[in-house]
Amino acid sequence: MKQGVIELTGNALKVLGRRYLARDGEGRVVESPEGLFRRVARCIAEADARHGPSADVSEMEEVWFRMMASGSFLPNSPTLMNAGTPGGQLSACFVIPVEDSIEGIFGALATMARIHQSGGGTGFSFSKLRPKDDIVGSTGGIASGPVSFMRVFDQATEVVKQGGRRRGANMGILAVDHPDIMEFIAAKEDPGEFSNFNLSVAVTDAFMDALEKGGDYPLVNPRNGKVTGRLDASYVWGRMAEAAWKGGDPGVVFMDRVNAAQPTPDAGTIEATNPCGEQPLLPYESCNLGSINLKDVTADGAMDRDRLRALVRDAVRFLDGVIDANVYPIPEIAEATLANRKIGLGVMGFAEMLIMLGIPYDSEDAVRVAEDVMGFISKEAVDASAELGRIRGSFPNFGGSIWKKRGLSAMRNATVTTVAPTGTIGIIAGASSGIEPLFAVAYVRRVMEGAELVEVNSLFVERAVRDGFMSEGMMDEVAAKGSLRDVGGVPDEVKRLFVTAMDIAPEWHVRIQAAFQKHTDNAVSKTINLPADAAPEDVDRIYRLAWTLGCKGITVFRYGSKREQVLSIEEVPRMEFDKGRLKADTEFTGECRICST
Repeated sequence: MKQGVIELTGNALKVLGRRYLARDGEGRVVESPEGLFRRVARCIAEADARHGPSADVSEMEEVWFRMMASGSFLPNSPTLMNAGTPGGQLSACFVIPVEDSIEGIFGALATMARIHQSGGGTGFSFSKLRPKDDIVGSTGGIASGPVSFMRVFDQATEVVKQGGRRRGANMGILAVDHPDIMEFIAAKEDPGEFSNFNLSVAVTDAFMDALEKGGDYPLVNPRNGKVTGRLDASYVWGRMAEAAWKGGDPGVVFMDRVNAAQPTPDAGTIEATNPCGEQPLLPYESCNLGSINLKDVTADGAMDRDRLRALVRDAVRFLDGVIDANVYPIPEIAEATLANRKIGLGVMGFAEMLIMLGIPYDSEDAVRVAEDVMGFISKEAVDASAELGRIRGSFPNFGGSIWKKRGLSAMRNATVTTVAPTGTIGIIAGASSGIEPLFAVAYVRRVMEGAELVEVNSLFVERAVRDGFMSEGMMDEVAAKGSLRDVGGVPDEVKRLFVTAMDIAPEWHVRIQAAFQKHTDNAVSKTINLPADAAPEDVDRIYRLAWTLGCKGITVFRYGSKREQVLSIEEVPRMEFDKGRLKADTEFTGECRICST
């Protein structure tokens, strides 16, 4: 692990203090960052030790403590918040089925509220709900349709804070052949509507075939399976692209492709994903995620494979331990989760890794590195899970799984890899989010109910100071422009290396996502950034490219298309530096020395 004292940035301390550190009954922070990582490591080590002599509590606690405190690996937010606390709900991702009855709908709503209160996010398919104006046999009335019930879920989410520290997040999915698909596609075009939902259309292979041939396809009433009409596939696709151009929704999930890769086909069909789309799950399944900091395994212009291998193996064991330490919201979730024991190990800091390797994000070399690093992680994660399976037993549905068919004698987890966004844990680790490029070299991040964090890329500052081109006011100019393209005094090779999200052609975003997807069991969260002047036709092209390259889903965001957005280059305050480091005030007053390793 890293040597010496680990220093947290001012932004990391703000995030920890506001969201993660334990508080007393008066709301005062009573935990240091060191205490947080120690609490989490001890909780998972105690669960791990239940498996017998192969597990040593003190040894694994120390391994996992150092792994987290060094920023080399961090689990998803609910694990950081709740491990070792009375609540004890540690998973980030849940899919809750919504059945076509009042009991089914409002039962799902109650489960959603419990999950949001504990810090988790929920995904729903509303495809089983009968369409608007259909018959309701029990009352003789007419149905209001899935979009109207989605509004109830959205309003309920608005009033339920996740453990007092996170707002609820949902994914709403509707099948492309549902009779209400056009209403669903347009659902978020009105500002303020469904603000607690991401929306995605579940697209089938048959629809894509109709799209490519220029034909139409049937709409099917889920209540009775009868065809109620037909729509031109190109028209529907065009409306999806236009709506996404306007505000980012809906995204697309290639649901037949998702199920073709489903590791336990005998256990059911996947109909929905978690809020950011990277975790497809069966009904009532949950999954816990964690991310390795690629910045931390890159040195001297190369990836340290031995170090990465060790991190992957320790992380897989940690995430498997989370399953046993978890306190599940309802029995159905415990049963479904324990039947498959899915985990999702991913990465953060990919953008910094490329910079440290001297490789621009929008290049063939970057695509090659993406496939290489995720292929390596996938192989090591599978080996680690197989070894745990031989020692502790395979997940119960192993017998009918793809792993058994591939010749493995054991497997502890039905899935082992997921590439998730790492917004707040990335801030703690000092790493860029997931596999995203740099959003900007300097920008404002709005998080935690309106808090604003000024983010400055430390690698650029270090390079500018080292090479002697840092000048008075340069960073203020960088912050005002976001990109380095038109900033004077910055060498061209540095501008090329520190390319930002809006500098990169959308096709490169998709190619990087597809490269990671090739070696990811679950799916990949990636925002395809589009400039403000992009057209709906650009969204159409990107969605088609994602299909062609083998992605499981796709999301776009055109800069400025929403009144409020998490990342922004406007109104960045004047920056002051001390020895090349950004000065930052913090709201945390406790100890900030984490560990010496």
